[in-house]
Amino acid sequence: MQTLTKFLNAAAAIVGENGLTVDRDLIDPWLTDWRGIYTGKTLALASPSSTAQLADLVKLCAAMQVPIVPQGGNSGMVGGATPDQTGSQLLLSLRKMNTIRRIDPDERLAVCEAGVILQTLHEAAQAHGMRFPLTLGGKGSATIGGLISTNAGGTQVLRHGVMRAQVLGLEAVLADGSIFNGLIPLKKDNRGFDLKQMFIGSEGTLGIVAAASLRLSPAIADRVVLWAGVRSIHAARQLLLHFQRHAASALEGFEVIPAHCMESLLSHLPDARAPLADPHPWHCLIELTADTQGTPALSDTAVAILASAADGGILDDAVISASEAQAEAFWHLRDSIASAERALGPAVQHDISVPVEHMPDFVELASNEVEARFSGTKAVAFGHLGDGNVHFHVLAPPGVDADHWRTTDAREISSFVYDLVTDWNGSISAEHGIGQAKRDELARLGDPVSLALIRRVKNALDPGDILNPGKLVPLAPSGDKP
Repeated sequence: MQTLTKFLNAAAAIVGENGLTVDRDLIDPWLTDWRGIYTGKTLALASPSSTAQLADLVKLCAAMQVPIVPQGGNSGMVGGATPDQTGSQLLLSLRKMNTIRRIDPDERLAVCEAGVILQTLHEAAQAHGMRFPLTLGGKGSATIGGLISTNAGGTQVLRHGVMRAQVLGLEAVLADGSIFNGLIPLKKDNRGFDLKQMFIGSEGTLGIVAAASLRLSPAIADRVVLWAGVRSIHAARQLLLHFQRHAASALEGFEVIPAHCMESLLSHLPDARAPLADPHPWHCLIELTADTQGTPALSDTAVAILASAADGGILDDAVISASEAQAEAFWHLRDSIASAERALGPAVQHDISVPVEHMPDFVELASNEVEARFSGTKAVAFGHLGDGNVHFHVLAPPGVDADHWRTTDAREISSFVYDLVTDWNGSISAEHGIGQAKRDELARLGDPVSLALIRRVKNALDPGDILNPGKLVPLAPSGDKP
């Protein structure tokens, strides 16, 4: 007890009176992950407001061997920002570090702290005639630090790449409290390893992201969003190839939505309207954008591409957004799929990828095999067909006990799905990370050489295992710590 009191007093002296709390009413909302699957305990919630405070706090934790669980917007899908049940870990909120330090339209650069909300950065960039070209459904709560630590994807990866492609420089606090200062972006720099890359996607296990220099793009001058109905996911793939051939530089996003998801959306959203008059087995949501004025009208390009696709028998029906409001309505349908599916009952979600060209075959085979093996389930795949990443959800049979199903059949289903993904040379985590949800599966299915390298890097940078322990890094075969 004396040691705990000593630690809390020292931590409070670093972050200030309002930077540390043990008030359960304030802490409890942050102890459960977004999906409501993982709930932990913590000795306190610390909220530093600067990199200097963060560094001093980490140095204290290292000296007193207090494990740290960094947390951004708490919108992750794999329990990567949830403490364990011991109550011995410090929950570290980066949400007070929310300053946008600089936006430079000429350099196409934004420098911001880890706690900046993605939507806030979007709005700030727009005010300077620029945009940050990464977005996702949780943009109102997701933080820049969280997006970097999980190497987030989203709906614009097809044109702009994942979060890793947007990070030009990084400031991070290491496990001993030292500060890695790599914020200044240099177009050419051959002074050894590109060290910032270690922290991107490492889920706070190697260092805590404090700030980043991010790539900006010119604001969109023209945008067209299309909704198409096709007869199969193979036809959706053919439509994707057709758009890539005829509008590659303008193709920003290409999402697929099966009929089951459309039915769920129309039932779940009170004001939802189907974009097309008739039902279709599969739907495609396509976005074309132009960054500068003076280019050929995107609507004319879209009409021509859709006409040639229809002539070729690739699509059955399509509509082009007539206004920005309609374009947003199309995207609102796509962004609401997760909540609509969740309203149907328990499900197990898989964020997976396989080589793009094999995705249609994988979806058909995996769906059939899962439903045949696990009676009463329904497999649903939707998402980013253009970059080979779909969200493969398996809905529980009607009437099951949700808690019991999640700890029994759901686990067996996930292992079965991940076996299939591995057989197809894919990844069990395309954009949501590993966290604690997939750590054991990574250990089971990952390449032994890659897993050994992960453990060796972790041990080199965090030998005391105080940074987000129990997440991402798979245990060695002996069960020892990395």
